[in-house]
Formats: sequence, C-alpha cells, structure tokens
Amino acid sequence: MDTLSYKTISANKATVNKEWVVIDASGQTLGRMASKVAKLLRGKYKPSYTPHVDCGDNVIIINADKVVLTGNKWNDRVYLRYTGYPGGQREATPASVLEKGADRLVLKVVKGMLPKNRLGAALLKNLHVYAGNEHNHEAQQPKTIDINSLK
Repeated sequence: MDTLSYKTISANKATVNKEWVVIDASGQTLGRMASKVAKLLRGKYKPSYTPHVDCGDNVIIINADKVVLTGNKWNDRVYLRYTGYPGGQREATPASVLEKGADRLVLKVVKGMLPKNRLGAALLKNLHVYAGNEHNHEAQQPKTIDINSLK
C-alpha cells in the first residue's frame, strides 16, 4: 500500500503561490466586499489553504471612495476606539472616516475580518487600497477579478 498517496499537503512560505489581483470597489457594498477580500488575503479560495501560513494573494483595491453602505449606515453606525487615557473614548462614523481618507475605511473593515495576531498583521500588509482609479503596482502585472463572481 502506498502511504504517500493520501498525505495531507501543508503549504509553507516556500511552496505558496501568491498572485496579485485588482478589485474595483465602485458600487460594491462595503461589508460584502470586505469579507471576500479577507478570504482572498487569507487564501481560503485556494486548494492549498493552510490556516497558520500566509498563503493568500496580494490584493489591490481601487475606487475605494465609491463603496456603498445601505440604509442610513453612513451616519448611524459608530466605530469606537480608546486612546488609553481617562475619558479617551472616541467615536467615528463611516462618513467621517471616509473624509479622512477613503483607504482608511476599507482597511478598518478588512482588518476586523482578519485574525487578531501576527498572521493577521502580516496579511494586512498584502492589502493595498487606493481612492482613485490609479495604482502603482503595474510592475507586478496584477489580474483584474470580478468580486461578485467569488462566493
């Protein structure tokens, strides 16, 4: 009996195949897009997915300033943070975060969907968000994918 034919293959840093993909965020719902981006960053769409390894793709998001929130979430949703000082609780709405920078809103939402450890911090470095239609990663020859075709 060949015992090597049914061994589980575990990916590592040397055997992982990372690609560059571009996602157009214009007209996309923020949370639905972010959950698919988090899965892409994590590598869950690949058959060689390994939970403790960075086996996901490098993701470039363009037109981040054109994301959509349904209902009145632009002003009703509240993001809380704490400065560390007494009375230092700060709150922000998605509209106010978008004013400071369109990339901040998408980064914040995707970061919340990644693991809260060193692997999650490393995965977040593979995400590049741009407010406009231009990005500076042409040398990597990224593929444009339709986020709606992913499950």
